[in-house]
Amino acid sequence: MASIAALADLASGATTASLVAVPLGATEQHGPHLPLGTDTTIACALAFALAAARDDVVVAPALPYGSSGEHAGFPGTLSIGQDALQTIIVELARSWRGPMLFVSAHGGNAEPLRDAMRKLRIEGHEVRAWSPAFGGDAHAGRVETSLMLALAPALVGDARPAGNVAPLRELMPALRTSGVRAVAPNGVLGDPAGASAEEGRALLARAVADLVAFVDAWRVRRPQPDKPATECPA
Repeated sequence: MASIAALADLASGATTASLVAVPLGATEQHGPHLPLGTDTTIACALAFALAAARDDVVVAPALPYGSSGEHAGFPGTLSIGQDALQTIIVELARSWRGPMLFVSAHGGNAEPLRDAMRKLRIEGHEVRAWSPAFGGDAHAGRVETSLMLALAPALVGDARPAGNVAPLRELMPALRTSGVRAVAPNGVLGDPAGASAEEGRALLARAVADLVAFVDAWRVRRPQPDKPATECPA
């Protein structure tokens, strides 16, 4: 299991000079064709790619539950809500004496993550949060389907129906008040048609470059002992 490997990585390689990257995901319905852990898989892939690019980064086990209230009503969705997520983020950062980076691949985590960062910085903790900006459709459409075809193709279903293809800005008022089911009964915001592993790899490469640049601007490289390679969970 990747979480066990990540724990071993922390135990063997981390010091208070290490930057601990915590992948933040979610467990929620992603249409009829993508796994519940899609966001967690993507967050892990980004965090481990950062660790491969920088020798001062160790990856913590992912938090696979997030703030997913907008997906309530779909089987499989498990949400801990904004308040609980904010508390978990704060307590994780308080427990580590060195710098900590939260890598979130679920949009619903943005607000509690922002509030947690504000609180932690007031307390004097060296923390940052980063999320990818893939663009394109919002949920279980071409973008996430391409990403999962690149990361875990065996978990992507063959039947990939389109959902509501309206721009997210138009859907946001209804999403905030009534959730995804109200605007997309199949849970898809976008159209997976045309998704490919090649496109997914290109999206990941751009996101990883952005993430590495973000951390490079924040942190000076510090040599660390070699760390074992770790794969993202499927």
